[in-house]
Amino acid sequence: MRSRNKVLGPENGAADGRVVAYLRTSSRTNVGEAKDSDRRQREAIAAYAGHAGLAVVREFYDAAVSGADPIDARDGFAEMLAWCRDSGVRTIIVENATRFARDLIVQETGHRLLTGAGFRLIASDSPESFLLDTPTAKLIRQVLGAISEFDKAMTVAKLKAARDRRSAALGRRIEGRKGYAETHPGLVREAKRLARKSPRTGKARSLRQIAAELAVLGFTTARGREFSAGQVQRLLGRG
Repeated sequence: MRSRNKVLGPENGAADGRVVAYLRTSSRTNVGEAKDSDRRQREAIAAYAGHAGLAVVREFYDAAVSGADPIDARDGFAEMLAWCRDSGVRTIIVENATRFARDLIVQETGHRLLTGAGFRLIASDSPESFLLDTPTAKLIRQVLGAISEFDKAMTVAKLKAARDRRSAALGRRIEGRKGYAETHPGLVREAKRLARKSPRTGKARSLRQIAAELAVLGFTTARGREFSAGQVQRLLGRG
């Protein structure tokens, strides 16, 4: 894997309008300024930037790097992000989406990483391509969200297991962060009261009805929303 970057213009201009160019080639046979891939990418980026009134102040290049490689595993891309953070440039232009990444999951994860860090990514042939809400892109984002939730749950489980091992070694209980129900002692009591059957009708409230009445009493989530049915069920299962 090899990378290089090239200064294309003054770097002391205003932050507004400054952008960097990112080039990538998969094959070593296409590496070189005289090669068609280099020239095509550079010309496409320059043409778009000129039309949009943007100044390309620096170019970064990942040579002989597969489009399926994660962006955080690319030397040139890492150099670019480090330089952009220091210089204040927050817009990256590529020739097209496949120059950024050929694998759709790599595209989505890479784009999520960039936007989360405050960067804007533009494909010169289709400036809105990274903003399109296609069914496939939406599915990938949902899968990534599910993976994120799974990772979070696994982390919580690992922390609990570590506390349990530590507790066993010390012979005393080591508590984790207290939950909402523990910091609001009246919550469980009220939830169980509302869950009792009516002495007049013999009917019980649904979990969502209990959540609604808890909200009326001032018991909501940390974000001020009603508890979900699952959260109410867990409250009722407490001692």
